[in-house]
Amino acid sequence: MVQVKRGPWKEFLKFAVNGSTSYKPDIKEIIYRWTMEGEMKSLIISIIFVLLLATGFFANATTPQEHEEFLKNLPVKGTVTMIDLGKKTCTQCKMMAPILEKLKIKYEGKAAIVFINLLEDPEQQYRFELKALPTQIFFDTEGKEVYRHVGFMSEKDIVARLNKMGVE
Repeated sequence: MVQVKRGPWKEFLKFAVNGSTSYKPDIKEIIYRWTMEGEMKSLIISIIFVLLLATGFFANATTPQEHEEFLKNLPVKGTVTMIDLGKKTCTQCKMMAPILEKLKIKYEGKAAIVFINLLEDPEQQYRFELKALPTQIFFDTEGKEVYRHVGFMSEKDIVARLNKMGVE
């Protein structure tokens, strides 16, 4: 026997499956109740979205236009920039992720540490002429490439390269 735990279809299914002639559901009532449940779900989802919006949950979200503008402005002019290009699914890229997050905080205001996920922005592999992943590219304050590394790069090596470029 079909079991429906809740909802307006319970009575209808009882009637339809069992072939009961003693109960004839009011189809209009069933459809009305089902529709109202759907409207209630939509209302609840809308309320949750508005609350998330009001609390600033989406404050760091960028629009596609903002993201494109950010990519166009790389490397950051006037700042030493390290761009790590990879995919969030590759093993070496996953190993580098916590290192990059740590260095991003450590060098905030001193150097730009940027990760570009090629799963989301595949055209960047052509722009930066990549041969393999991950690839780290270091740019001076004028936007000129000064060093390129392919593969996993340790925190110690990244810090040494930044220090060599004058970033303390």
